[in-house]
Amino acid sequence: MYYLGIDLGGTNIAVGIVDENYKILARAKRRTRVPCSPDDLCEQLAAAALEALTKAGIPLDGIPWVGVGTPGTVNRDSGVVEFSNNLYLNNYPLKELLEKRLQKKVLVENDANAAAYGEYMAGALKGAENGLAITLGTGIGSGIIIGGKIYAGFNYAAGEMGHTVIVFNGRHCTCGRNGCWETYASATGLVALTKEAMLKSTDHNSPIWVLANDDVNNVSGRTAFDAMRAGDPIGKAVVEQYIAYLGCGLANCINTFQPDILCIGGGICNEGETLLKPLREYVAHEVYNINTSQKTVLCKAQLGNDAGIIGAALMGKS
Repeated sequence: MYYLGIDLGGTNIAVGIVDENYKILARAKRRTRVPCSPDDLCEQLAAAALEALTKAGIPLDGIPWVGVGTPGTVNRDSGVVEFSNNLYLNNYPLKELLEKRLQKKVLVENDANAAAYGEYMAGALKGAENGLAITLGTGIGSGIIIGGKIYAGFNYAAGEMGHTVIVFNGRHCTCGRNGCWETYASATGLVALTKEAMLKSTDHNSPIWVLANDDVNNVSGRTAFDAMRAGDPIGKAVVEQYIAYLGCGLANCINTFQPDILCIGGGICNEGETLLKPLREYVAHEVYNINTSQKTVLCKAQLGNDAGIIGAALMGKS
């Protein structure tokens, strides 16, 4: 049996053909053209799906369904994307249109949930009864697995851990709240922390300024970590502050769900144990758990950008 998963993003549409061992056999990728008409977006998805099948040498009849992970609020029963700002979608009947175009059953899920399910089936959450997948990117994506199933709440909008508040009346978030976790602990949040710390410094000969070529506009998520490794006290302070913000939110996640495993993904996690070791130490002091023998495992996600494709492809198994 083979499965087809589509990871629909505001920038790219990525498709993969997945085998029974949950390995991607063939891929197709193209830029997402939005805003566009409903039929045009459907055609973009269908064309990418058919291209991947052709590359794999598998007919459309060779897959049981088409799984799609998309940003936004998704009604998984109706397959309607109720709202997705990055894709300019309002009550978009994705399931209905794509089923009509491909004559194949279509399953639609939020992209963070699809990625979490991918990690559960084939990655860092494999074997967990309950698990969380947190992705640190422009914002903070999160997916919750409870009893082997994606938890979405009665209105399909559960799991937005990035929009829990960790600083009362703190930074303004694009969601409209103030002090959301993602404004401090996402990659965007780390860049903002780094820039703020640099602008408070008067020593433009310090390693962190040298790494940025004396321009805060060159700051990335790696800048503070690279500066810390170069012995820069500004970089060290930023990394410590970032780990505290990230750890605060992770401890909230663990205190709420007590998952077997919590995995973290996103480019920041390429720092490996430089990030994870102090993060585990911070979280250990913050979580509420009187049982010392059973602790949540905190680890790096394993599937990277493939998590969404694999999770979408295998959605019918949930």
